[in-house]
Amino acid sequence: MAYVDLSPIKAKMANTPEISNHTSIQKRINAVKNKQKQPKRLLPFVGNPRQDISKGIAYSLKDYCELVDCTGRCIRADKAGYIQNTHSPILERLNLDAEQWFTLTTEFEQHFSTAVGSEHMLQQFKQHTDHRRIRGMAKAKTLFKSA
Repeated sequence: MAYVDLSPIKAKMANTPEISNHTSIQKRINAVKNKQKQPKRLLPFVGNPRQDISKGIAYSLKDYCELVDCTGRCIRADKAGYIQNTHSPILERLNLDAEQWFTLTTEFEQHFSTAVGSEHMLQQFKQHTDHRRIRGMAKAKTLFKSA
């Protein structure tokens, strides 16, 4: 899977995984960045290899993104492209720290139900929809403090 996700980079069609079109990693990253659930067409990452193995990929999405980023930095003579060391690590480029990323990708449904986004965006949604309360406001303050 990482081999396929890195193909556009190795072919010098993209510089980083998050901008490599038509890849599963780009779809997964865009879903997280846009505060959406992971794409249903893709097998989910379920984390622990000893539990839930039949429900998805026994790897966390965070670890997979870091694996792709690290592997994409390897320079090979038989490949045209690679992720240059001038690019910051993938979670930095996405403006998320590891804890924020982990919570967004593993506990999404536990914290948000009606809407997801920064505190400011949730306040706007609340006013627009005449809701008295929006579930997830406290979590939005901590998870999207840089958004």
